[in-house]
Amino acid sequence: QWYQRRVRDFSKITGNVNPEAPVHSTRIRVGRSIDGFGLSPGITKEQRVGVENLFKTASANFKDELAGTYYPLTGMEEEVRQQLVDDHFLFVSGDRNLTAAGMERDWPEGRGIFHNTDKTFLVWVNEEDQLRIIPWKRVETC
Repeated sequence: QWYQRRVRDFSKITGNVNPEAPVHSTRIRVGRSIDGFGLSPGITKEQRVGVENLFKTASANFKDELAGTYYPLTGMEEEVRQQLVDDHFLFVSGDRNLTAAGMERDWPEGRGIFHNTDKTFLVWVNEEDQLRIIPWKRVETC
């Protein structure tokens, strides 16, 4: 497989981050689809709600550094929405490519955001992917 053949020689990375332009945060996104549920362009409303319910059940069992809160977009209070915007966590509707692909049907039903208490681990539910898993590291250098 390609990833098993990949060379990971970090000694080849030279140079340094310009101290005048420091890195403030880093995140890696991983999309995940769940067997038995339709992919985003063809998922039904019932399947989307099923993915959301499956994730809510799973995330309620997260322990220690992964423990946190799931925020469904349906019925979200304005104060919560604004905090998620301020944290740069919230995804929103209106992307014309997602709309054209049929991925915004039944908005916001069956969609939501989870983050752990430390806000270093996020999961977007039914945005583009069924689950988008995002470990996040904020670097406070300023």
